Amino acid sequence: MNGADTAFVLISAALVMLMTPALAFFYGGMVRVKSALNMLMMSFISLGIVTVLWVLYGYSLAFGDDVGAGLLGNLDHIGFKGISPETLTGGKEGIPVFAFALFQMMFAIITPALMSGALADRVKFSAWSLFIALWVTIVYFPVAHWVWQPDGWLAKLKVIDFAGGTAVHINAGIGALAAVLVVGKRIGFTKDPMRPHSLPLVMLGAGLLWFGWFGFNAGSALAANGTAANMAMNTQVATGAAMLGWLVYERIKHGAFTTLGAASGAVAGLVAITPSGAAVNAFGAILIGLVAGAVCSWAVSWKFKLGFDDSLDVVGVHLVGGVIGTLLVGLLATNGIGGATQLGRQAAGAFSVMAYSFTVSWLLAKLVDKLIGFRADEDDEVSGIDQAFHAETAYDFSAVGGAAASRSTATAPAPAAGDRPRTKKVDA
Repeated sequence: MNGADTAFVLISAALVMLMTPALAFFYGGMVRVKSALNMLMMSFISLGIVTVLWVLYGYSLAFGDDVGAGLLGNLDHIGFKGISPETLTGGKEGIPVFAFALFQMMFAIITPALMSGALADRVKFSAWSLFIALWVTIVYFPVAHWVWQPDGWLAKLKVIDFAGGTAVHINAGIGALAAVLVVGKRIGFTKDPMRPHSLPLVMLGAGLLWFGWFGFNAGSALAANGTAANMAMNTQVATGAAMLGWLVYERIKHGAFTTLGAASGAVAGLVAITPSGAAVNAFGAILIGLVAGAVCSWAVSWKFKLGFDDSLDVVGVHLVGGVIGTLLVGLLATNGIGGATQLGRQAAGAFSVMAYSFTVSWLLAKLVDKLIGFRADEDDEVSGIDQAFHAETAYDFSAVGGAAASRSTATAPAPAAGDRPRTKKVDA
């Protein structure tokens, strides 16, 4: 066992774990005050559900020996059967399997949590919890096997996905779109104001995501080495460039530099560099970041043009950013890897995951809807799903205005999330 590398992977796993509550803050600040707690819980519950499923069978399905055709692992390691604290990974890493399994568990946890932002404000918490359990089992675990298990069919095809462009971001983004099409639009979509209720929470969440992403990306080297250092540097470079790209596009298009734009641009850069950062140099990271920032900023408007209600722009940031990073590495990879052949491989990886995830996610959302109903009752959605599903509210307004003010705030349709403000031209 390599003690230094083991410590590095364990610390990286802890950083990735932090990303799920960070995502909860990021999304929680973007929604209306009446559903802020529900948004936090939609991310947080993934820590419980996916952890248990990962131990029971998820790790075995994702990283067990292939059962054939590179599609799925076997069930030899149910409940971590046959694995002891001294069991090392089969590769050259020299780290315990438990360290690797813990690290990969955190990826499995955050992936469905990413999808939650698309469904904000309008789904039953019980239905969402059931959907998570089904989705990670039938969608995430197999796709992780395709991409990261050495016998997976995309791994054999030599698709580059260092830390999760296909398995995490494209997978979650297109799955979220499928679920949105089943659940439908929020009441008042495009009519009522649905602005973020707390931009400071959004910025806090984005900052913590940025911090945790160093574990997400650099930790995927599974060793404290030059690859990890290169990935960490490119993570920072692409994220900064993407934030600038988003803000410049936003200033040209809408006339202002917004804090929501800065936070979203940073996340877009983090998404785009995830699959590609270990295979490009710093100049490639800048280009990937700039493209991701500007294109994702443009892509968030698609929901209005195409008529689907992706509440917090999961499709525009995670799906589009993941595709950008996955494809551009085919052109920008160094050491003679990049080129038309690699671009074709990357496209095969991206679009195969999109096709599978969209189809199965749509079917699972339909199944959940038929079994217990996915959508919250209209009255609960209007009055606030925090009180309906959690018997709590994010803020106690009684101290500043009495019971009447508390009731009026809880039922008012005002400050909300998701839809970005359309600003008028202002001077820089």
